[in-house]
Amino acid sequence: MENFSDLGIRKDFIKGLKELNIFKPTEIQAEAIPVLLGNDTDLVGQAQTGTGKTAAYGLPILQNINPKSDKIQALILCPTRELGQQVAKQLFRFTKYVDDKIFAEAVYGGAPIEKQMSALRRPTHIVVATPGRLIDLHAKKALDLSSVKTIVLDEADEMLSMGFQKELHEILNMLPKVERRWLFSATMPDGIKDIVNQYMKSDAYRITIDAKNVVNSKIEHQYVVCDETEKLNALVQFLKSRNEERGVVFCKTKAETEKVAKQLQAKNILADAIHGDLLQKERDKVMRAFKNTSLQVLVATDIAARGLDIEALAYVVHYQLPDKEEYYTHRSGRTARAGKEGLSLAIVTTREVRNILFFQKNLGIVFSQIKRVQ
Repeated sequence: MENFSDLGIRKDFIKGLKELNIFKPTEIQAEAIPVLLGNDTDLVGQAQTGTGKTAAYGLPILQNINPKSDKIQALILCPTRELGQQVAKQLFRFTKYVDDKIFAEAVYGGAPIEKQMSALRRPTHIVVATPGRLIDLHAKKALDLSSVKTIVLDEADEMLSMGFQKELHEILNMLPKVERRWLFSATMPDGIKDIVNQYMKSDAYRITIDAKNVVNSKIEHQYVVCDETEKLNALVQFLKSRNEERGVVFCKTKAETEKVAKQLQAKNILADAIHGDLLQKERDKVMRAFKNTSLQVLVATDIAARGLDIEALAYVVHYQLPDKEEYYTHRSGRTARAGKEGLSLAIVTTREVRNILFFQKNLGIVFSQIKRVQ
């Protein structure tokens, strides 16, 4: 089994990884890192969240940065503020033992632009940005992208589904001299194929990580069958049985998250909703309450849960099943982090049982049916 040293990662970075309990490269890291360290290559990686993408592209970026220059040398685009902050935080952690400091700055919409403009006046080597805010900052001449050598599109399909197609094209056109374009996406819809065909070299390196390989084996998958009208009772019963433990309940729509959160509050459960229509300060308030444990349950949509990095989640509940299997992987992956065990419970109607069987077959996981919520 390869280790990070075999892949070409420097000792000072490896020391930082060890402190984060990262010892063995994941499949995407083992495949991508040697390629990205060595050449001015373009890369198209198809991989779910939870495969270790941030380190797969982040370590080569950090190792290729020239810390002696104050110029921005790499740009990472992310769909949401949460993911952007998480990526910047990871990069910072990787560099803990590096002598020459490398500075990454996260910029995103929904926060005061002036504050971000003044932060960018300090030496900045890597900018992690949501597409709209990057364009606003560029229009205000708040950042100089002329020295950018590497651009990463992280969770590119999410950026498209959030309506950033025009912005992505604009940004890629702003950077014609970039030497390395790396794109990561869980799915490959036509809009992503267009970006690949238009902006990436024809010999771009391609990596596909099978969804079956990324489902965490420490998660127990269960489902309970009930009528639609009984779903709320089943959920309340489950949450009350978990005492002080914290978790996330997933719904498909913003309206449903609001409704379920209110219904849980009425049953004296410390719950609140998080979805894409909340103002940034409202989102931050909910997340702060959840992180400092004054909230027990977060009711979320798939998009809102992208990039949430919350430790010690005991369970996730699929109150409404997702349409795509990679969303099931992503939702479930919110629990059982850092070697702990976790539970993923789906509350389904008789008609939805076939979806469970579909996930079971396609993701290579085993669901156990429970008669009633424990």
